[in-house]
Amino acid sequence: MHTGMRTGLVGCGKVGHLHAAALSELSTFTGVCDHDPARAAAFAAQYGATPYADLETMLGAVDAIVICTPHPLHAAPALPALERGIHVLVEKPLAATVDDCDRMLEAAVRGRARLGVVSQRRFFEPVLAMKAAIAAGKIGQPILGTVAMFSWRDEAYYRSDPWRGKWSTEGGGVLINQAPHHLDILQWMMGPMREVSGEWSNLNHPYVEVEDTALANVRFANGGLGNIVCSLSQNPGIHTKIHIHGKNGYSVGTQTDGGATFIAGMSGSALEPAFNDLWTIPGETAPTYNAPADPIPHYHRLQVKDFLEAIDENRPFVSPAEDGRAVVALIQGIYRSSRERRPVAL
Repeated sequence: MHTGMRTGLVGCGKVGHLHAAALSELSTFTGVCDHDPARAAAFAAQYGATPYADLETMLGAVDAIVICTPHPLHAAPALPALERGIHVLVEKPLAATVDDCDRMLEAAVRGRARLGVVSQRRFFEPVLAMKAAIAAGKIGQPILGTVAMFSWRDEAYYRSDPWRGKWSTEGGGVLINQAPHHLDILQWMMGPMREVSGEWSNLNHPYVEVEDTALANVRFANGGLGNIVCSLSQNPGIHTKIHIHGKNGYSVGTQTDGGATFIAGMSGSALEPAFNDLWTIPGETAPTYNAPADPIPHYHRLQVKDFLEAIDENRPFVSPAEDGRAVVALIQGIYRSSRERRPVAL
């Protein structure tokens, strides 16, 4: 697939390279923009694109952009792009606040543009198998969902970019950075969330401001319950798992990550493949898959491909912005619940 759509990228940091590689293959990759002109120039040269110091100028040369800036800076480039009718794919999370999410969604409506959020673990075959089993009614109504992340980040990780580990520039810690993929899959499987009670703490990372661990209990609109444990305090990292249990007693689940979760620009691609670690549907064994040779670029490519094809075909994204907003609302709800010592309505 190579569409004639002219694409650009905002934010030439580590994860930007994954998106630039996909955009170069799947579209007419036109331009890049970054707050650091020298970094933009080097990045653009690597991918045969044009560097721009000014976002407005680049927006005149593209039909769609991918935003890879730090979380609190997602809305700033998204809003003018959407207002101009330029389609936008945003790295997770959609934004650092629900207010920013809502402003972006409203701008998309006004500009008649499409807005999506990156959640490439939705494209993992074991996750798709869970979704298909639930949609087919094989576990009945999903009534209990769990996320268990036991991962690790060291001091070198937080020192690798000046915005990491600070409330003002990252927007939070494990919840806003590492957990959005898995919180997204939880609500994708279980449905809309109604209430959350949460706690967060910094257990063993004294050199950062933000939380390295968070716990939460969720009540879903369908009456189901959820439990979330997300931590970066296990050295070495252990695993991340998402399990969904149904009303008929049957269960499905995936280990999405073995060891510590992926770090763009710092982890190698030789990661443990995702697999269905839980599958109790009668008469079935857990599905098996041929893992891609290079999973990190593979699934980012599928995400970008879906974004471009959905625009061309005028169909929904696999990971729409509305679901990204729900994840941000959950994260903000956990922070607020811990701060105010009470359940928070979502």
